[in-house]
Amino acid sequence: MIASTDIIQAFEQLDVPAGAPVIAHASLSAFGPVDGGGLTLLNALLQVYPTLVMPAFTYKTMVTPPFGPPDNALDYAADRDRNQMAQIFSPTMPVDRLIGVIPELLRNTPGAMRSSHPVLSFVGLRAAPILTTQTVQAPLSPIEVLFQRAGWVLLLGVGQDVNTSLHYAEFLAGRKQFIRWALTPQGVVECGGFPGCSDGFNALSPWISGISRRAPLGSSQVVALPLQELVSVARARIEADPLALLCDRSYCLRCEAVRRHLDARLKPHLRNEGSTWR
Repeated sequence: MIASTDIIQAFEQLDVPAGAPVIAHASLSAFGPVDGGGLTLLNALLQVYPTLVMPAFTYKTMVTPPFGPPDNALDYAADRDRNQMAQIFSPTMPVDRLIGVIPELLRNTPGAMRSSHPVLSFVGLRAAPILTTQTVQAPLSPIEVLFQRAGWVLLLGVGQDVNTSLHYAEFLAGRKQFIRWALTPQGVVECGGFPGCSDGFNALSPWISGISRRAPLGSSQVVALPLQELVSVARARIEADPLALLCDRSYCLRCEAVRRHLDARLKPHLRNEGSTWR
């Protein structure tokens, strides 16, 4: 059974600079039995890291219009059938279960604040200057502020494929973004700057081993990464290889849309150079 002292000891082994803001992603079940469950893990986080941010996404608010921009990684006709299950966003809406139980516990912590994005909100404690920057057209702005403030990423029993900060590296590298729509009390809202697929992000692991700090915890581990260095490495990888970190699933609409976007950009250049495209 993992105790609170075990968790705090693991966090202290990471040696994150005192006072640095952190964004955490967590899978409670990855560690095995924890005495006190998710609240124990959350309280340990808050004890060690005074400014804590976590994703609080709510995919159930998303709707699909009957038509929209082309090459937007959506099947407008097929996805429209899901609209009947969509719910109107509110700040009290529970965090999607795919994100984990810890962000929902943080959302219900006295003094916690949630940003206003109807799909990609974040929740945090002592993080108002970070969270209030987010808009429906700039969903990654909390990551940008964390980057500017030399924040850190914590991966608690999870891999890079849930590391939201890598989407900011994609954005800086000029990777194609998408448009989505969500139900709000004001009606349907268009959400720009929507990021792509993260299923290929684990391919970055060998490139960031030198900046990763690890500590064992139960049946898994906790990992800390300096956000500025992480984003810089990921951005450089994408700029060197525009296909880097895309997933290899042929049915992934977002990654295939990114590939087509790259094709459209490269073909004119190759024709001008007299090269044969593929």
